[in-house]
Order: sequence, then structure tokens, then C-alpha cells
Amino acid sequence: MATFLYRLGHLAFRKRRWVALMWVAILAATVFAAVKAPAAPDDGFAMPGTESQKAFDLLNQRFPAGNSEGADARLVFVAPDGQQITATRYKEAIDAAVTAVADGGQVATALNPFDAHAVSKDSSTAYSSISYGEKAEDLTDATKKTLTDAADDAREAGLTVEIGGSALGVAPEFGGTTEIIGVAIAAVVLVITFGSLAAAGLPLLTALLSIGVGVAGIVAVGLSTTTTTLALMLGLAVGIDYALFIVSRYSAERAAGHSPAEAAARAAGTAGSAVVFAGLTVVIALAGLSVVGVPTLTKMGLAAAATVVIAVLIAVTLVPAVLGFAPKAVLPRKVRKARRGDVGHGAGASGPRPPRGTEPAPAAKPNMGTRWARFVVGRPLPVLLLSIVGLGILAVPTLDLRLGLPGDEAQPTSTTQRRAYDALAEGFGPGFNGPLTVVVDAKGAQDPKAAAEEVAKKLAATDGVVSVSPAMFNKSGDTAIISATPSTGPSEEGTKDLVHTLREARAGLKAGTGATMLVTGTTAVNIDVSQKLTDALVPYLAVVVSLAFLLLMIVFRSVLVPLKAALGFLLSVAASFGVIVAIFQWGWLAGLVGVEQTGPVMSMMPIFLIGVVFGLAMDYEVFLVTRMREAYIHGESTGQAIVTGFRHSARVVVAAAVIMIAVFAGFIGSGESLVKMMGVGLSSAVAFDAFVVRMTIVPAALALLGDKAWWMPRRLGKIVPNVDVEGEALGQGQPGQALPGHLDEQGREAVHV
Repeated sequence: MATFLYRLGHLAFRKRRWVALMWVAILAATVFAAVKAPAAPDDGFAMPGTESQKAFDLLNQRFPAGNSEGADARLVFVAPDGQQITATRYKEAIDAAVTAVADGGQVATALNPFDAHAVSKDSSTAYSSISYGEKAEDLTDATKKTLTDAADDAREAGLTVEIGGSALGVAPEFGGTTEIIGVAIAAVVLVITFGSLAAAGLPLLTALLSIGVGVAGIVAVGLSTTTTTLALMLGLAVGIDYALFIVSRYSAERAAGHSPAEAAARAAGTAGSAVVFAGLTVVIALAGLSVVGVPTLTKMGLAAAATVVIAVLIAVTLVPAVLGFAPKAVLPRKVRKARRGDVGHGAGASGPRPPRGTEPAPAAKPNMGTRWARFVVGRPLPVLLLSIVGLGILAVPTLDLRLGLPGDEAQPTSTTQRRAYDALAEGFGPGFNGPLTVVVDAKGAQDPKAAAEEVAKKLAATDGVVSVSPAMFNKSGDTAIISATPSTGPSEEGTKDLVHTLREARAGLKAGTGATMLVTGTTAVNIDVSQKLTDALVPYLAVVVSLAFLLLMIVFRSVLVPLKAALGFLLSVAASFGVIVAIFQWGWLAGLVGVEQTGPVMSMMPIFLIGVVFGLAMDYEVFLVTRMREAYIHGESTGQAIVTGFRHSARVVVAAAVIMIAVFAGFIGSGESLVKMMGVGLSSAVAFDAFVVRMTIVPAALALLGDKAWWMPRRLGKIVPNVDVEGEALGQGQPGQALPGHLDEQGREAVHV
């Protein structure tokens, strides 16, 4: 691997104009294809195999005139304190508002609350149910304006009017300002890290090119833009990281006295090997999302994995090529000033390798990474125990993790959706915001109407159900819809238990009536989605961690190093879940991050966070530990190899982690609870994994293991291929001295001297 990438890096350096032109052409071609591609169909959020999805499919089949995925809205009217909504002037204002909405475009039905018996018992609150023939994202601005204007007109009569439902909902935004701020922070961190504007700009340039090609390619192949969310996040992350790793290694090789071409080739052969295998671990984590069985997540994972592959290809080809255009510009300013042109190949060590453990200490001035590594290596056991205990304490709240899909109750109180939710809960009860839609398939029943009536009676007699609507049949008279209102809120455990109770009663009803009962609706869908994602969590973890373990075993030719990497990752993820539960479920520090309503953790959060953070964590693991193994292979003791690895890699890993933390932390300022939760979870997970696990637990564990860290059973060692990620085949010859496999400045095979 190292030799192949060495040759590739050298070729890219020499043919830099052709390489740069090739990537520009690829970008132009994908953008052109994306522009010409037809509009992609909406992905939706289908959940194959769940009862709620089967019920929706049945509704679409038996009620063809309806649209189970169409947008809906609720105009909620609240009379002033001490007054009733049925007063003449209020009733007239409500009638006018409902009529105005019904006359608008895209409206399927708009029910008057006084005709639909949608008035609270104390006559303080009423609501109008509005359904649309189009999905929420397809509603026009004119349609939405008609709805908001009708609400404004009713307010002029003295009513409090709020709008609930999906019609005015806005999909969470992950792009725009957040990415711009993230790129700006990344630029500052890179300038501080390298002391060079060119070195800071190169990773940003390649990262932007990666996501440009990746996102354009996603659109060009016909996937919707919703699948680009994860590709944008990870494309920016790994695009910066991978270029950062190679540029850092190039600077180190130049400092060792190698010519620009040789330094670029060595950087591609060593750091590039780490990039390739780090990228493979990310691809495994993302492709593993297919295990979950959610089509949308599968598409997002595969699209992001393709973007990561592009980032790897750009890192090992375009980065060496760009280094060829400005070989000294990426070096720190003081180094550039000290140089008066390239100094040949410099000086380096030659001669026989010293016995392991007797090598001299590096002459370089100790940096922060060196000092920290020596501190950890000097007292590994207390550092290891303290780190594990600290993360363990943070992980304790994870034991109370509750998953769900928060609705309008999780919105800020500044939104009309949240105020509408609260008004309905106060006027009609907490379960009114999460009614259950019961579909009665009476095609096999002798008397469909009698079967539907029996189902309605059973529903009304069930504990936890406060009201049941009359059955509404389709034209064929073989399918009915019944709405059941729970006594508890949509995200409460009582509602979840009620759904399971109703489904357990299905067998008895079918035996007695011949009809099949299916429970669906938004609340049931959320429960099914949460359950399916929870059930998929363990298989997903098993597949991803197992495959990554095998890959890391090949990379490091060790059993204990990949085991330590996997266990450390699980510890950091558990701690980040603990932070999420403490803030979003328990309400600790909720005001600090702007959380107005506690509730269950978003169902997709665990799998989403695991996929993203696992990829980034393995990036840091591979780059940091390959430097240690490289030093160990070249004759240093385990302790000194750890220090050497930190001297060369700690600054780069810290810079990469700080950039990612800053990017993810930008999401915390979002008004959307979902996005805010992602910001807290991702930024805390990266912080824990980079600074506690990779920078503390890893060196402490390796120091305690000593030479055993690199142990592999002899038989297994014969089976596992030696991919030479650390570049042992490249040798340690003196600058100016060519070794087997090395190339001269013209790219020809050099002769060993």
C-alpha cells in the first residue's frame, strides 16, 4: 500500500497540471449532469415492515381519492378569558376564517368546528381541521398565505388564533450559515496550526471540491437533495482532515531534508495510507446504515460514503499535485525564511538500526504533544482509570434513554405550532394532539358495518382511550377509518403502551368479526419508527464494529489495538448519550443551550451519531496510532514510540477535532430541537473521543500493554495481509540516498546505493 501510494504521489507531483485539470473536469462534468438531471422524486420516510406503514399503504389503495401523505393544518381558536367561543361575533369570525381557507388553492377539506363538533366542553376552544391534496413541501406560498391571513382576520375579532399541523412546518436546515461559520473557524484553526495561509487554504480547497463533486454526483444520479445532508457534513469533515494529515506529513518530510517531490511522495505513501484505511472505516460505518432497513437512511449513508471515497481520492492525488505548484508555500513562515531554496535532500540517519529501547531521544524541541505523551506514559494506570471513570459517570444518564420522534411539543414556545399544541392540550386533553387512526379492513367480514361498530366499541372500552369517532367508510364499503383519542400525550409512555394493547387485541377482533384492525397515524408511526430503530441499533453496532475491527487488525497487525479502539469508541458514544439525556430529557443546563421543552431523544439520534462519530473517531485513531507503530517498527521502544507519535500527530489531530467540534457546535444555536440535539451530541462525542479516548486512554493503554500491544497470533499473522500502512518498505535512507522502490525526480526506479 505504502509503495503504491508513494508512486502515485510522486506521479501526481510530476503531472500536477494534468491531475488538477482532471479534477476540474470531473467537477464540471458532475455539475453539468446535476443541472441537466430531472427533478428527483421525494424520498418520503417510508418504514417498510411496520404496521403503521402497512395501514398507510392500505389507505392509499382503498381511499384513492385521499392522500395519506398530504399536508394538514389546524386553526385553533381560543376565546378571551371568561368568554365562550360560541358567542355570535366569535362564531362569525371563525366561519369567515374557515370559508377563506376552504376557498384557497390545494385544499381538500376544511371543516367548520361548529359542524364537526370540534368545540371544547367549556366552550373556550375550537379548532378547524384542514387537509391538503399536496405534501407540505409542495404547498405554494399563496396557499400558506391564505392560511395565515385567515388567522390574522380572526385575531382582529379578539380571538387568540394559532396554526398547528404540518402545513407551515419547515424542514430542519443543516446548511447555509452553519457551514460558512464552520469553514471560517476551520480556516483560523488551520492558519494557527500550520502558520501558513497556503497550508490552511489547501485542506479547505480540497474539502470544498470533495463535497462539490459528491453533492453534484448525488443529484446527477437521481437522488433527492435530502440525501445530501450527511454527505455535506461528513464531506466537509473528512475532506479537511485527510488533506490536513497529508500536508502535515509533507511538512515533516521537508523538515527532515527531503526534496519537494520526495516529501510529497513519502507523505502520500505514509499519511496517505492512513487516509485510505481511515476512509474505509468511515465507508463501513456509513454503508452499515443499510442494516437499519430505512430506505431514506440507506440512501443518505451510501451517498455520504461515496463522498468520503471522493475525499480520499482527492487527498492522495490532488493534494500532492497542488503541493507541486507551491512546494514551499505550505511550510511555516519561519521555515520559509530560513530556506534559501531547496536544500537538496538534507541529512538523515543511516547505518544499522539501534537495538530496540536504546535509540536516542529525538533532538527536536518538545512540543505540547510530546510533553502530554510523556506525562501519560509516566503514569498510565491512574490516567487510564481517571479517564474511564470520568466518561463512565457522564454515561450514567444513558441508562434512562427514551427514544421517540418529538412533534410540535418540542418546538420553541415562540412558534405558532407549539402554541397551537398547548391550546389544544388545555382545551381537549393531552392526548388530543396525538390521535390514533384505526383502519378496519372489513373485506373478509360478512357485515362490514357491524364489524366496524364492534371495533369502535372495543376501542371505547379500552383503558387509556377517552373518545372514539364514528367509523368513516370508503366507497366500496369494505374499509373504515376510526379515530381514537388517548388520555396521554403523543410522546408519553402511556400512549405507547396503549398502541401495543390495541394491537394485541387484533387477533380476538378478527376471530369475532372477520375484520382486521390496523393502528396507524402520526403517533403510531413515531412509535413504530422508534421501535424499529431501537431494534436495529445492536445489529448495526455489531456489523460496523466487527468490520472495522477486522480492518484495523489488518492496518496495525494487532489484536489488542483495534479492540482498544472499539471499546474506547463505545465509551465516548455512551458519554455523549449521557449528555444528551441529561440536557434534553432531564433538563440539566437546558436553559444554557436554549431547550424549552424536555422529552424523549430523537429516535434516529443514536444510529446517526454512531455512524458519524465512528468514522471521525477511526480517522483520529488510524492517523495517531500509525505514527506510533511506524516509530515502533523503525526501532523505538513502545514508550518512546508513543511520544514520537504524539510529537508528529497530536497537533494535527487536535486541529481536526477542534474544527469538527466548532462545526457541530454551530448547530446548537438552531431553533429546531432536532438540529440542536444533533449539535450537542456530535460536538460532545467528538470532544470526548478525540481528547479523552484518543489523546489520553489510547496512549495510557498502549503504555501499559507495552510490546504486547502489537501482538498477533502467529497463525493469524500468516493469514492477515501486510498492507504496510506505516511505510516500512519506503525505508529510512539518508536524503539523497535512494532505496528499493524509491523514484528519482524523473519518476524512474532508483538504484540502491
